Amino acid sequence: MYTLYTAPTPNGHKISIALEELGVPYEVRKISLGKQEQKEPWFLAINPNGRIPALVDHAPTDGGGDFAIFESGAILLYLAEKHGALLPTGLRGRSEVVQWLMFQMAGVGPMMGQANVFFRYAPEKIPYAIERYHRESRRLLEVLDTRLQGRDYLVGDYSIADIANWSWVRWHAWGGIEIDGLDALAAWLKRIEARPAVQRGIAIPPRPEQARASDVEDEARKILA
Repeated sequence: MYTLYTAPTPNGHKISIALEELGVPYEVRKISLGKQEQKEPWFLAINPNGRIPALVDHAPTDGGGDFAIFESGAILLYLAEKHGALLPTGLRGRSEVVQWLMFQMAGVGPMMGQANVFFRYAPEKIPYAIERYHRESRRLLEVLDTRLQGRDYLVGDYSIADIANWSWVRWHAWGGIEIDGLDALAAWLKRIEARPAVQRGIAIPPRPEQARASDVEDEARKILA
């Protein structure tokens, strides 16, 4: 059993999708970003960085007590390794998946996050910042498109690399980033979206549809801060 501390954001959805794909039991604790719940002492004891998502494993394989994991990429690796799924076992394949996972963590997420902030939420529209983050986000999406030429997934079978990148790339239009001409990327987006576990994962945590934009805005403002 796991407890997932999350909110309806790309990073949060990475973990709920993975848990749904693995078919393991978990409970959801929705964190109110607007109320700064992620900064409260009880949550900082789980994630010192004060961000979502965070995961607590109540049955770690070492037989010890509850084990808390923070950083979405680290959580994905932990789940994949513990359950022996969504990650190749061979050294080369595992390394390739981790490379594309780090590509998302270091590039796609930060750049698209800043594109969202300056395009959608910044009180002052700064053309240089908007253009800079749009340009770099588009470049990264072109890297993904090139990788996906002739492939269904980023590395062999569907993996945590696909989950991590898809969870961010699906928001491209929200940040004003076009994917025209990136046909392999567009097909990959649709291919993953069609997975039942993905549909279940992006509905976690349950929320009224009208709350969706405000929750994402709260998270984006934290990036800006």
